[in-house]
Amino acid sequence: MVAGIINLQGLVLFSLYLAGIVSAFTVAFVFRTIVWRGKSEPFIMELPSYKLPMPRSVILGVAQRGLMFFRRAGTIILSMMILIWFLSTFPGAPEGAADAAINYSFAGMIGHALEPLLAPIGFNWQIGLALVPGLAAREVAVGALATVYAIGGSALDDASLGATLAGQWPVATALSLLAWYVFAPQCLPTLAVVRRETNSWRWPVLMFVYMMALAYGASFVVYRTALMLGA
Repeated sequence: MVAGIINLQGLVLFSLYLAGIVSAFTVAFVFRTIVWRGKSEPFIMELPSYKLPMPRSVILGVAQRGLMFFRRAGTIILSMMILIWFLSTFPGAPEGAADAAINYSFAGMIGHALEPLLAPIGFNWQIGLALVPGLAAREVAVGALATVYAIGGSALDDASLGATLAGQWPVATALSLLAWYVFAPQCLPTLAVVRRETNSWRWPVLMFVYMMALAYGASFVVYRTALMLGA
């Protein structure tokens, strides 16, 4: 608890949302000033007549959203978890191998290849591997980390994933990862919608590039600052 009133987890979540809102306004201002300077477009939005919602409409709306989530969880998230398990398991370790078997797997190869690029922002190879399927949906990153650490030999049966990560990650790495998720594009379906609405690959590609650059820059600043403060 912070000051005996606010839960720390809630404060962190609120800070992430606040950072996202402030950064969205900042980016919009920069684009409006530089990219679309002197240009204006009419903005028309029809607002519905607000009324007290009917219980039946609320129930149907919740059921529809829940069904959409389960459909998404049963397709994208489940398929990504199966893929991560396969990549983390095959090929097996050679005879007489001293390291954990996952280091010799496809997942280990991918993670270790990404590690030099992500090391300046405090990410290890496990995080690098989790970020790749996390582009499909950020929820996948949690399951990917759990799969990688479990196969890698961490005792996730005896302790939660959070406790395992707290024992292996410095605070600076955790803060850097949170900063990454504020800015990074973690939902490829959103980029697909932009492609469909604009009928061009220009804006989806631009969004992906500048958001990745913002995420890397923010993580770098947060990680280095945290290290300087002794976190």
